[in-house]
Amino acid sequence: MIDDASDRAALLIIDMQVGLFTPETPRHDAEGVIARINAIASAKGDTFEPGKPGWQLLSALERESDDLVVHKTACDSFYDTDLSAVLSRQGVRRLLVTGCATDFCVDTTVRAAMSREYEVVVVADAHTTANRPHIDALSLIRHHNWLWPDLIHPKVRVQVVAADELVAGLEQRVAGSAEQPGT
Repeated sequence: MIDDASDRAALLIIDMQVGLFTPETPRHDAEGVIARINAIASAKGDTFEPGKPGWQLLSALERESDDLVVHKTACDSFYDTDLSAVLSRQGVRRLLVTGCATDFCVDTTVRAAMSREYEVVVVADAHTTANRPHIDALSLIRHHNWLWPDLIHPKVRVQVVAADELVAGLEQRVAGSAEQPGT
């Protein structure tokens, strides 16, 4: 969890399992995406078929003992999971979205989060996908980064922010709150 007294947020890391990152399923800039997810997760706190090797989280992802894991079975991270309940118990209304695959699970979760009126921040360079028969991975990523801010909703909007900007903003918040008396 990324936490600020006035702005509770959760870092969603979608589908970063071993079985999705194999030689048969190459992902665009996988090492860079993992590094940026780790940088966001370490900026200010925690991160976010069980039992089978392919469902294990990538070992390169840094995890804390109190990080929460929500297992899902559909593209939508909210569908038939306890994600909404977990976020509600934590008082989270802002989601920082990262992970795999941009054009499937990341996109579906972004839209589902909007429908639930979460403030959504997609980390522009911390989601990935594979080349598709008709389009390359980088074009898919660029397209979705362009598309998400223009999704129409009467109450919330999607922001797309680069990892380094997000980390700098989080670190600035921490520094600012440390300078205020009583915090």
